[in-house]
Formats: sequence, C-alpha cells, structure tokens
Amino acid sequence: MSAAGHEDLLSLASELLAEHPVVDGHNDLPWALREQVRYDLGRRDIAADQSAHLHTDLPRLRAGGVGAQFWSVYVRTDLIGDSAVSACLEQVDVVAALIDRYPAHLRRALTADDMAAARAEGRIASLMGAEGGHSINNSLGTLRAFHRLGVRYMTLTHNDTIDWADSATDEPRHDGLSAFGEEVVREMNRIGMLVDLSHVAPATMRDALRVTAAPVLFSHSSARAVCDHPRNIPDDVLAALPANGGVAMVTFVPNFVLPAAMEWAARAAVNMEAHGLHRLDMSERAMAVHRAFEAEHPRPRATVADIADHLDHMREVAGIDHIGIGGDYDGTAFMPDGLESVAGYPRLIAELLARRWSPADVAKLTWHNAVRVLGDAEAVARDLSAHRGPSLATIEQLDSPFVPRSTGSRR
Repeated sequence: MSAAGHEDLLSLASELLAEHPVVDGHNDLPWALREQVRYDLGRRDIAADQSAHLHTDLPRLRAGGVGAQFWSVYVRTDLIGDSAVSACLEQVDVVAALIDRYPAHLRRALTADDMAAARAEGRIASLMGAEGGHSINNSLGTLRAFHRLGVRYMTLTHNDTIDWADSATDEPRHDGLSAFGEEVVREMNRIGMLVDLSHVAPATMRDALRVTAAPVLFSHSSARAVCDHPRNIPDDVLAALPANGGVAMVTFVPNFVLPAAMEWAARAAVNMEAHGLHRLDMSERAMAVHRAFEAEHPRPRATVADIADHLDHMREVAGIDHIGIGGDYDGTAFMPDGLESVAGYPRLIAELLARRWSPADVAKLTWHNAVRVLGDAEAVARDLSAHRGPSLATIEQLDSPFVPRSTGSRR
C-alpha cells in the first residue's frame, strides 16, 4: 500500500474511533502504579506524558480513541486469603482516586448506560475488573461486596489454579469448576458481574458456559488456532459464544499472539527467576534484566498484522458480534510494533480497514459488542435477583472434603 493510502486509512480509523471509541477490556495501570510508586499519583501524573514509565496516560488514551476502559484490579496469586482481599481493595481504591483526580477525563461507570453517558460527555468511562478469583477468598459475601464497590467482571483465575477453578497455566485440580465454582458463576449472574474466562483452563471455560445464565467475557485472550498458547481460546469455545451472547476480546501480549515470541518469553521467564525476580515483575530492575537478556537473545517482534490475524480468525469462528479488544497494557513488558502504547489503536483499525472490514464491523468490535454484553448481564441480573436471594453457600458445604490451596503455590 502507498504511504498516501496508509495515511488515508489512519485518518478514516481516527474518524471511526471518534464516533465508536474503543472499549478496552483490560489495562493493568493500577498494578503498575502500585509496583512503581506505591500509588503516589503525584509521581506518575497521567495527565502528562508517562511514556518513560507506563504504556498508559491520558494524552495517549485520547490519541488512541479510547472511550471506555476496564481497569484491572489485579493482585498476584502469591497473595492469598485476607491479604488478597486487602490488596484488591487497594486496587479498587486507586481507581477511585484516579477518577477523582481527573474528572474532566474519567467518569465512573457501573452500567452500559453509564458508558453511553460518558461517551456523550467526551469522557472515558472507567469500569473495573478483578483479575483472579483468589481475591474473594472463597467468600460469596466478598464477591458481592466487590460488586457494590463497582467491580463489573471477575476473571475466575489468574495464572494459578485456585480452590474452585482450574487455570490455563497450572495443574488442574477440579476438571474445570468445582461445585463451589459453579455457585460463584451463578452468583455472579445474579448480581450482574460478568464472568471473565481469560486465564482459565478450557475445561473451566466449558463448565462456565454450561452453568452461566448470562453472557461471558474474555477480557484479554487471543485465538489458540493462530498461536497455540494455553492462555488463548480454543475454536470450540469461540464457536459457542453466539449461543451464549458473550464477547472475546483480543489481547496484544506478544507471547500470546506470535509463536516465536511465546518461546522467547518462556526463556526470558527462566532468566528472570534466575535473577531472583518474579517473572511478571515490571520494576526498573526487572526491566533492566529483560533488556540485558534481549540484547543477547533478540526478541521476536509481533506486529499490528499479527493482532489482525487473530481478529480475522476470531471473527470467522465466533462472528462479528462476539469479538472485542483487551490490550493488557501495563500488564506486560513488551507490546507489538505499532501498538507500543494505548495510542496505537488507530493503527490496528487501519489494518482491519485495509483487510476490507466495514465501518459497521469496526464499530461492533470497538464499542457496541462490549456495551451490549454488559447490558445483557444487567438484564439477566434483574430477572434472577427478582426470584432468588443472595447465595449463602460456602466452599466447605459444596466441595467436601475441602482441601485449600497450599500457600507455596507454583509461580
């Protein structure tokens, strides 16, 4: 394509995003703020350029055409029990602090209608998603409390299998969901919290789809048929989304989208652990270790086209009404060329336009599908809560004999 043709597509992409902005399913800025500055927002003023430290700031969100963001209130799985609950509450607190600090740019959003109102006001709808069911400490009351605080999805696991659900990247213990895990899904349906199936094992995905009465979400996962990483979605699960009504949001993490990058990331993780660092550490020291490793072992570079390949496949299998975008910015060390920060979304849209995606298809991908899935979950919750009260079930009652996860969880 000529340079002029590419610029024309970028211009069209920006016009489309002005009308149908990106709803991004997953951004780890809250955890990055915890790790880098212990939530001192004055030291990471996102009203200014933070490209030296972060993938995300307000000018780049605006440049990227982002209209709604699910901020991840993630905590690592080596935090367990009450420590996990407290850390998740701190994450919720910093999202509230960001909204209070930047009211001209960010608007708290709890519902699909709130998302539309934020767009009409020219502000970025700010929602929350809890990444990892360990954060509720096996308590349905804690789950409900998080929902009251504004959490609108929960990823059932992170990288480790938990007491009631199997992770994609750990040894299975439940063949999917335990009986208590199924009750968690039912209670999420009743209160209107989206069931997020990123990070979970395929058996957990299939169990959740069997149990749920509401559409599900994959907040940041790509297609396993394109890159055979366990974090990605098998085709049979993608094909089940139309009947469920759910949405799969493609992620940009290179080792989930490019097979060569997947192999490199595994070696980089071993190197991190050899230096006494958590493999997900993104501190200045950890990034220096990464850069030194990369200098000796050049990193395979994912591109915008690689992400578009996943979206093409996901559209073919699940349909245009069941896909979205969940970049995972500030949750990983590296991003694809052209998508180095949240300012990069127009480049992805331009690539899709070059592949003959229609403006109507782009609008569904960026905005309409995500807003619809939250609204549908709200409708299910209204119906269920009219007929059923809060579940008082415990894991000890449903999963007998209950054996809690060891505190020495594999990382």
